[in-house]
Amino acid sequence: MGEALTREWRPEWPCDATSVLAQQRRGAGDPTQRTDLRGRVWRATRTPDGPATLCVEPRPADGVVVGTAWGAGASWVLESMPSLLGAADDPEGFEPLHPAVAEGWRRRPHWRLGASRRVMEALVPSILEQKVTGKQAFGAFRQLVVRHGEPAPGPAAVVGELRLHVQPEPEALARIPSWEWLRLGVEPAQSRTLVTACRVAASLERLVDAPPAEFDRRIRSVRGIGVWTSAEVRQRALGDPDAVSFGDYHLANHVGWALFGHDITDEELAVALEPYRPQRGRAAALACAGGQSRPRRGPRMSVPTHLPTGGTGRRTP
Repeated sequence: MGEALTREWRPEWPCDATSVLAQQRRGAGDPTQRTDLRGRVWRATRTPDGPATLCVEPRPADGVVVGTAWGAGASWVLESMPSLLGAADDPEGFEPLHPAVAEGWRRRPHWRLGASRRVMEALVPSILEQKVTGKQAFGAFRQLVVRHGEPAPGPAAVVGELRLHVQPEPEALARIPSWEWLRLGVEPAQSRTLVTACRVAASLERLVDAPPAEFDRRIRSVRGIGVWTSAEVRQRALGDPDAVSFGDYHLANHVGWALFGHDITDEELAVALEPYRPQRGRAAALACAGGQSRPRRGPRMSVPTHLPTGGTGRRTP
């Protein structure tokens, strides 16, 4: 099972580790991240040093977060745990200009975006979520990881309530035949984009230290990756508070109802959020947390884990 490494970290703010880590989860059945009965969050990831499992145990009474890790990448995940839990997300200078945003800020004064610093880990499920419902995408991702990934290092692979798996390596994804992608429920356009991205995975991973604007430009040079997918990856891999998922089926309307009480277009969303640059994503999330909800007029779609409230469904790449 391998020797476990442990780290105790004391954040400088009341860090809600469980809430921050929920931003990284892809649906309730995500095989790469689980929460056990004790409230500990377990994550399986592929680091620059190899696969690793990280168990995050919040101890709010003591003001600390305890991380325990296994695998070749154990040291890496422990060193990067503060960033994963939002330590690099600085809300300094953010001003809630609208009452709904101010109310969201009041309700969630310590809300942070975590940065996993793993580009392909965020990119693969984001591509699977292009132009389909959340339920379809989460199901395809779950099957992909379980069928083509590997059991996580340490005890999480064998504990019944966890059964964690690590995402497949890019090389393995690139070798999956077309008929297997279809069996997984992945459309040809998505699988082509995935394979294309996997062939330049090393270059994409190196972008993690690039400024967000440069990251956006470079990742969108990959055919099949557009504004929506780039924003989804920047939110999770970089913890970019300015990333907005333009093109999402529901986001503009949810923010529109929170701010103005009616649906709006993506173009109107861009105008409404412009005064919040470079923290437009934070403003959108807090508006949804503090404003009125959009009335339901049809079948309910899946809710994204990276926003306090909102919606996700058919999107542009």
